[in-house]
Amino acid sequence: MKRHAFFTAAVSGAILGAAMFASPAMAQDDNKYITIGTGGQTGVYYVVGQSVCRFVNRNAEETGIRCNAPSTGGSVANVNGIRSGELTLGVAQSDVQYQAYNGTGDFEGKAYPELRSIFKLHGEPLTLLARADSGIETLDDLEGKRVNIGNPGSGQRNTMEVVMDAKGWTTDTFSLASELDAAEMASALSDNNIDAMAYVVGHPNGAIQEATTTVDSRLIPLNDDTVKGIVEEHPYYTMSTIPGGLYKGNPDDVETFGVAATLVTSEDADEELVYQTVKAVFENFDRFKKLHPAFANLEPEDMISEGLSAPLHAGAERYYREQGWIE
Repeated sequence: MKRHAFFTAAVSGAILGAAMFASPAMAQDDNKYITIGTGGQTGVYYVVGQSVCRFVNRNAEETGIRCNAPSTGGSVANVNGIRSGELTLGVAQSDVQYQAYNGTGDFEGKAYPELRSIFKLHGEPLTLLARADSGIETLDDLEGKRVNIGNPGSGQRNTMEVVMDAKGWTTDTFSLASELDAAEMASALSDNNIDAMAYVVGHPNGAIQEATTTVDSRLIPLNDDTVKGIVEEHPYYTMSTIPGGLYKGNPDDVETFGVAATLVTSEDADEELVYQTVKAVFENFDRFKKLHPAFANLEPEDMISEGLSAPLHAGAERYYREQGWIE
C-alpha cells in the first residue's frame, strides 16, 4: 500500500509531459482547445485533469481537439473560471457543484444555473491530520490551535467553513487560521508552523504521505454529532472511512465525512467538444482507472448518476444515450 502513496507525484509528472501543447494563440485555426481546471499538483484533481487530457490528446489528429490541465486553486476557483470563460471544464467537489448551481454557500446570491455536470469521479473525505505532539485527538480539540483551513477558492476551505459554521466557529477560534494551499501544507506541519491541516482529497495522497513520513502525525476522526448533523442536512455529503495502513503511524481505519469529485462545465461549452472528451475517457476506461489508486473502483453507472446536482451537459448526455446508460 505504501508504494501507492507516492503514485500521484510520479503519474502527474509522466502525464503532464503527454498533455503539453502549444498555446491557443499559436495554434491552427481548425483546432479546438480544452482547458481543465484542476487543483494543487500534489492532489488527485491534478491527476484527473492530466489523465483526461492524456486521452483527449491521443485523438487530437482525428478530432482536432487539444487539451491542457493547469494547476489551479481548486473547486470554487474552477467553477468561477468556467463562468468567466477562462476554463472550459473543471474538477469540483459535489458540494461546491450544488452550491454553485443553487446559489448557496460561497455562491450565495450568485447562482450559476448554466453549470452542467459531465461525470462523477472518486470519493473525497475531509481529512484532518494533526501533529502527534499537538494534543489534538478530536474535532473540538482544534480550538485554540494553529490550523490550516485551506486557501480561498479550494474545496477544503469550503468544507472547513461548513464545519466551522456548524460549530459556531470563526477564524478567531484558532490561535492561527492559515490559508496555505495543498502544496505547502505538509511542510508547514513538518516544520511545526501549524498543528493541523485539513484536506479534502482522495486517498492515498502524496501530501498526506509526505507529512506522515516527515513528522509523527495522526489522522483525526470527524464523526461527532455536529458532523453527523451536517451529513443528514446535506445530501451531497456522506460518511466515509480512510482505510488504515495507508500512511505511516496510522494503522487503524478513521471515520470522517466527505464529498465526491465531479467534472463540470458550462451549458455554453461546445457539444462536440464535451462529447469527444467523455468518449476519450470511457473508451480508455480501464487505462484511466489505473492512473491513480483513487480511480480503481470507478464504475460508469455510478459516475453518471451520483453526486451530480447540475443537469448533464448535452455532449455528455449524447454519449451516455449512445451507450444505453440513460434513456
